[in-house]
Amino acid sequence: MNKFTKLGLFAILLATVVFSSCTKEYDTAQTVDDAAIKAYISKNNLTQMVPDSAKTGFYYQVTNPADGALFLNSDSVLYDVTVKSLASGTTYLQSPSNGNLNTLVGYLNSFFQGALSTSTTYNIPALRTAVLKLKPGGTARILLPSYLGFGRNGVGPIPSNENLDFIVKTYPYHKQSLLDDARILNFLSSKNLTATKDNSRIYYIVNTLGTGAAIDPEVSTVVINYTGRFLDGSSFDSNTTGTFSTTLSSTTAIIQGWKTLIPKFPVGTKFRMFIPSDLAYGRGGSNAIPPNAVLDFDIEIIKVTN
Repeated sequence: MNKFTKLGLFAILLATVVFSSCTKEYDTAQTVDDAAIKAYISKNNLTQMVPDSAKTGFYYQVTNPADGALFLNSDSVLYDVTVKSLASGTTYLQSPSNGNLNTLVGYLNSFFQGALSTSTTYNIPALRTAVLKLKPGGTARILLPSYLGFGRNGVGPIPSNENLDFIVKTYPYHKQSLLDDARILNFLSSKNLTATKDNSRIYYIVNTLGTGAAIDPEVSTVVINYTGRFLDGSSFDSNTTGTFSTTLSSTTAIIQGWKTLIPKFPVGTKFRMFIPSDLAYGRGGSNAIPPNAVLDFDIEIIKVTN
């Protein structure tokens, strides 16, 4: 056997050893995860947990069946997600309380990145599989082994090799605008408030109707006092010193809800408006404002320059 043949044989043997080692490590992690999840199911008597039909390793349960037709891949799904440690129950991630997540069901295998503060996309098909077993308004629980989640590297607050307990709660609406409207109406009812619904879908309450100059949405610069809140009452921004000035025609300085409703009132008006998410910061949110948040503003129009 010449030296080239010997070197080639050695390379093949080395590659076989390395491959076998990697396979063994993966198989060991999978075996450990599977055993932990089965033990958890048994200990907690989760008799309704079932393995996915492809037998990839995760288990799920429909905890709130709801009514209607099952989700399809082409449907929009509005949802919240909670991610906990299977071992300790520690909550690692929670979708925003003053908004919600939304996408097409067919795209739901990509885990939402905003909660992870990362640009990396994580492929978790278990989410889509579980939601396809739901009807709008239904909830599913998923027990996810680490090798089908974030693996040995982990991500953000999730440590390496962590088996996870996912709760996916869907809303009984296929359109964000319908969910926003329901949220506003529920809030008004809970506070015994009566509001007028504008054609733009903004709800408003006039506290003081001003008698000053009219506002031209194309050319006016206005000085405004404002306080912005979420529907849970927490404030995210405020300026009541008479120093905030803006042009209503600006494409970036203010949200569409302001551009739509403020010009309908004269200087001196004090009013409150409830703005649907698509007329605020939409599905992307902005800084402290989460995706799909309905906003509650107190507005006082101080001055106008035309």
